[in-house]
Amino acid sequence: MITDLEAARIKPLPADGFYVADFISEDEEQFLLQKITTAPVPRWTHLAHRRLQTWPSALTNSNALIASPLPSWLVSPVIAPRFDSLGIFADAPHGAPNHVLVNEYRPGQGIMPHEDGAAYYPLVATVSLGAPIVLDLYEKSEDGDGNGHGRQPTYRILQERRSLLVTTKSIYTDFLHGIADTAKDDGLGAESICNWDLLREQARYECGWLERETRISLTYRDVLKVAKLGNTMRFLGGR
Repeated sequence: MITDLEAARIKPLPADGFYVADFISEDEEQFLLQKITTAPVPRWTHLAHRRLQTWPSALTNSNALIASPLPSWLVSPVIAPRFDSLGIFADAPHGAPNHVLVNEYRPGQGIMPHEDGAAYYPLVATVSLGAPIVLDLYEKSEDGDGNGHGRQPTYRILQERRSLLVTTKSIYTDFLHGIADTAKDDGLGAESICNWDLLREQARYECGWLERETRISLTYRDVLKVAKLGNTMRFLGGR
């Protein structure tokens, strides 16, 4: 287990990005998957190409988070101590993540290139479960193009199951990120995957491709604006 985040730096990236291949164990992965898959049905939001859970709640119309703790299984005994030991959220306003999105991607499902925006501190920590997948990064075009359609990604990151990916600074603010809606990630290799030297299972991908399986991601972020329950109405768009 990496104890120094610098050892996990993705060196080809122009700003801070870090990849820890063995962030959690197989038993810890199974524990998290069990919690996610047995969550009550209303916890799932069904979108056109995937489904997701939002913890502790969705943001308000004013991009505020109603103050509420994350469920313990998303925090301890696994995640929070390791985030703390690596100092991942040490500089964030709340010193720790306060919001988690759980996204499920089945084979053929993805998400169009996008940015997470100013509601969050510019740092994302993503834990991958179940299966590997490729994340594509696109530089924003000079005209402020809001999507990367029709363009080749500037960087590609292979996220293995049980791994942690941390992106921050200009990787957060100046790049779009997306996942291709394909059943097969191809073109894999040391020349195309920027975290290749940090992968746990390089030999698995030397064939140059991987068949997609169901992958679930835990995306940890720090929402900047937090409202206490008694002050909720002014963050809900009320007048």
